[in-house]
Amino acid sequence: MLSDAVERIDAVRFNEEMGNQTTVKEFFLLGYTNVLELQILHFVMFLSIYLAALVGNFLLILTVVQNESLHSPMYFFLANLSLSDACYISATVPKSMEISMTNSKLISFSGCSIQLFLVVTCAGAELTFLTVMAYDRYVAICHPLQYAAVMNWNACIQMAAASWISSLINAAMHTANTFRLHFCTSKVKQYFCDIPQLLMISCTDATASVMVLLIETVVVCSFCFFYILASYGLIFSAVFKMQSAQARAKAFSTCIPHLAVFCLFLSTGVFSYLRPKSLSSPLVDPLAAVLYTILPPLLNPVIYSLRNKEIQAAMQKMSKNLFGFHFII
Repeated sequence: MLSDAVERIDAVRFNEEMGNQTTVKEFFLLGYTNVLELQILHFVMFLSIYLAALVGNFLLILTVVQNESLHSPMYFFLANLSLSDACYISATVPKSMEISMTNSKLISFSGCSIQLFLVVTCAGAELTFLTVMAYDRYVAICHPLQYAAVMNWNACIQMAAASWISSLINAAMHTANTFRLHFCTSKVKQYFCDIPQLLMISCTDATASVMVLLIETVVVCSFCFFYILASYGLIFSAVFKMQSAQARAKAFSTCIPHLAVFCLFLSTGVFSYLRPKSLSSPLVDPLAAVLYTILPPLLNPVIYSLRNKEIQAAMQKMSKNLFGFHFII
């Protein structure tokens, strides 16, 4: 948690003055249990969740690619969101499954830095694509006559490229800012390499790193949150003014899944990093990390498949053409 990292600054300064610095070349990640039966159960559960998330997200991407009726900006951004979800869960879950099966909690220094880079990149990409998708829905519903001109393919590709590039740059900055530090111990109290937990085991003064992380997180997340909030305020105002019940239903069918995905991502992130210290414990902290890193990639394709009739129809058509049967959604 960020609040714990801030509280560690004074202790870190003391350690630095005492010369208590070591060169850490590898880290030990948190394991959920040392009981063999529970390790096997953990592996099976995580494997099932991981495969379900990959199948769901890549099936959504394949559906968008295969169906010309979905070749529109909204589904183009949805495919990018699904790609970021697949990468997001792939950055953490396979290593956790490896720990359960081999009982080796070791991760190399370079492996830890790569994992952190991928986690921050995918989390940033998810947030930016959710913001871009809110803009797309705002233009489509509030300014339908200008939609084709504003959301042309050049603009969409530029938005997608900007989202990925900005996420990569942001992740590179935070990764470099974190791993420039010296660490007192190699034990990371998390099942993956995460910035707050790494800052907590730093021997050097992490004040600058914590402040950069806090300021950047508050500014970016606040901008995205209020932008999406304002967009949906205008969207719902326009929808409720529509005279056609069918038009209102169609607008809600494209907006509600996006809003649900955003609320899921925001709520799990807030609970993971900004919850009160009274709710922090050795049991709650790993559970919060699981919710934040696993739940959105797992549920996002389910939410879109259940609530969006165009996605449902396209999946039925694709399954009939490719596999010879209909999916039951």
